[in-house]
Amino acid sequence: LDNTALNRIAVERLHIENPTNSQINSLVSTVMSASTNTLRFPGYMNNDLIGLVSSLIPTPRLHFLMTGYTPLSLVDHDAPAVRKTSVMDVMRRLLQTKNIMVSCSTRKGCYISILDIIQGEVDPTQVHKSLQRIRERRLATFIPWGPASIQVALSRKSPYVKTAHRVSGLMLANHTSIHTLFSRALSQFDKLKNRNAFIEAYRQTAMFSDGLDEFDDARSVVQSLIEEYKASESPDYVQWGLRQEEEAAALERPPERMAGEAAMAGLAH
Repeated sequence: LDNTALNRIAVERLHIENPTNSQINSLVSTVMSASTNTLRFPGYMNNDLIGLVSSLIPTPRLHFLMTGYTPLSLVDHDAPAVRKTSVMDVMRRLLQTKNIMVSCSTRKGCYISILDIIQGEVDPTQVHKSLQRIRERRLATFIPWGPASIQVALSRKSPYVKTAHRVSGLMLANHTSIHTLFSRALSQFDKLKNRNAFIEAYRQTAMFSDGLDEFDDARSVVQSLIEEYKASESPDYVQWGLRQEEEAAALERPPERMAGEAAMAGLAH
């Protein structure tokens, strides 16, 4: 989630001219409660947080997920922004960029993994038909080196919370376009760093008393993450990862001594 995307959704989707903090927080709480719905109403699958997330993260570094939710509504908003929808409508809208709660477009790049948590009284046959239609219409582009499938978890709704819609859905997705978000952050960081903005306050802390190398290290970590997300869009991502591991291992190994140096060391002993 990020505030820019949440404000955009409140203005464009819910038609609120000036969203308040409580209205934005209402969207956040809706997403957070939906993401733990399968834990609070346990079933045969997805009843623990590790199992829920592990299927979305194929490699350790590609673990930044984005969310989407539909249909949206606000408790304190009077406009009839909610309508009853079918399972197909929900699953189709979850793939639309305008419903993504992160400021990056899913029109470019590809999905690494998707988990849809569908809430309400849903017939599993409707889910299978919806998945088939999404596949036929090619509404989602997946990575070429992994499984191209949408995982679906069905969960019940709380009997104590009345909603105007029969079916609602949350999407937890791992998408390569999130690297654009990190690129914008790096660009903004570079502008501030070049002007030495806000630097003096950091120099006065013990952590940065010896220098500002910590900033440079953090920047290189983010830059390598961006490169990895870009590499994950190509078919040879696995080979790319192996090459990165070999290069990292080579840098960690101590330099080998020449044969003459080894012989001299033996004579010295």
